[in-house]
Amino acid sequence: MIEINNLYKNFDDNEVLKGINLTIDSGETIVIIGSSGCGKSVLLKHIVGLLTPDEGNVKVEGKIISELNQNELYYLRKKFGFLFQGSALFDSMTVEENISLPLVENKNSLSEKEIEKLVSEKLELVGLPGTQKIKPSELSGGMKKRAALARALITNPEYILYDEPTTGLDPIMSNNIDNLIKELSEKLNVTSVVVTHDMYSVKNVASSVAMIYGGKIYFHGSPDKLLNSKDEVIIDFIARTCT
Repeated sequence: MIEINNLYKNFDDNEVLKGINLTIDSGETIVIIGSSGCGKSVLLKHIVGLLTPDEGNVKVEGKIISELNQNELYYLRKKFGFLFQGSALFDSMTVEENISLPLVENKNSLSEKEIEKLVSEKLELVGLPGTQKIKPSELSGGMKKRAALARALITNPEYILYDEPTTGLDPIMSNNIDNLIKELSEKLNVTSVVVTHDMYSVKNVASSVAMIYGGKIYFHGSPDKLLNSKDEVIIDFIARTCT
């Protein structure tokens, strides 16, 4: 379980988060929406301890992230997989080297053969079998997202954070990525947090939706409740993001 309690974050004079309260249950797929610059990605970075709150806290499994020492935080982060908005693959490395990087950096006791087997399994899982030896520059945008997702999965995380997973993709590939997120959430029983501005992703993957507006959680509920809302702020947001 992830608990976000009265979270505030400013950057100089820019107040981004103004008292976020949100509970994310284990095993659920929550989609976080909101206009550009509202603090969606900032919230994700607080969940994994990349940013420290000005006020309030984030708890993961009952532990306050900002109070953990370096070793405790390092251990907790091993439970997370993170799909970055731009995929963040290293062009100088092969797909296999990119995906195995978390295992290599964590100095695990796996042999080279065991790592190769895990990489192959994760590539198969995301629909990219046989791509181990090619470079990211040879992949399409959708394939890069899949390769980055395989890297996020390589440590068998309990939580996966997705930062704008369909940005820059055409509608067909976006739908494929949405289907993959949903399939993985069900198959692996992980807790998924998806940050997006894509209302089609909300329909496709969410078990619940949280909308950030004015630095706070303006709405938290089911996709159907969101899409059928008569609230003017929500109606305006949906109209702008679906055009």
